[in-house]
Amino acid sequence: MAKATQKNGAEPSKLLLLQPHADFVETPAVHELSGRALGYLHAGFPIHFRGPAGTGKTTLALHVAAQLGRPVMLISGDEEFTTGDLIGNQNGYHYKKVVDSFVHNVVKYEEDASQRWVDNRLTTACKEGFTLVYDEFTRSRPEANNVLLSILEEGLLILPTPQRNQAYIKVHPSFRAIFTSNPQEYAGVHEAQDALSDRLVTIDVDYFERETEVMVTAKRSNISVTDATRIVDLVRDFRESGEYVQAPTLRACIMIGRMISTLQMRASSDDPRFVRICLDVLESKTPLTIKHKERRIKERNMLISLIEHHCSDPEVEQSVAA
Repeated sequence: MAKATQKNGAEPSKLLLLQPHADFVETPAVHELSGRALGYLHAGFPIHFRGPAGTGKTTLALHVAAQLGRPVMLISGDEEFTTGDLIGNQNGYHYKKVVDSFVHNVVKYEEDASQRWVDNRLTTACKEGFTLVYDEFTRSRPEANNVLLSILEEGLLILPTPQRNQAYIKVHPSFRAIFTSNPQEYAGVHEAQDALSDRLVTIDVDYFERETEVMVTAKRSNISVTDATRIVDLVRDFRESGEYVQAPTLRACIMIGRMISTLQMRASSDDPRFVRICLDVLESKTPLTIKHKERRIKERNMLISLIEHHCSDPEVEQSVAA
């Protein structure tokens, strides 16, 4: 993924400067996907990466944002979001007091109090021409996202309350927006309003092909390609079996890979520690309840069989046979 650093100056905790990360793996499939997204962004269209959890949507969004060469504002969708959480709101008061004693023995007091407006991430991005990455935007309620409609279509940010006598802010021409979301059947996800979806170019992101998953696992886990291939083939076969409640993703591959790297071991079915790690990571995809007891037994037997199939050492098998 892209490497994030904070920008010095005002509001440093809100702004990211993204740089290419050494761990990012750009296979032909990833290159094609990011190149397609960049084409839409350069043409001025906001893009939307949609896909199941664990398919690398956020990483891809940050990688594409880094290619634009602009500072990034990152927002994560939240059920409790309101429009004010996106664009800003009145925060406290600004007091002004003037004491006029120009005339001897005559003192004149003048006081004035006005509400202070504080910009939030979306307003700052629109003003300064930053890249907005709105991660899991469908976790926010649709009414909170309505402010995006005029931004993406007319290039105007409409403020609910005048800010410094401004009711509108013209969106900077360099402003770009990248959205990500999970399918609607995921818990805690709202259906995006048609008016917003119609303004986005949606690119569906699915599980990457075997080559990409192997290269990412090897790079992110610091293990050999041989071990990464064994782990990825194991997880992919388990995913294709359908014997789970929550689909195992590339994250499972990286978890297993990092553990064997930390423990300085091989991806081998002959090592009980490796088998235990695989079961710990992959068995958790089925809830531990009485209702699923038989299913878990079936799943464990299948997992052990897959581990032996993909992660056995040919050298050991040959010596045993001899």
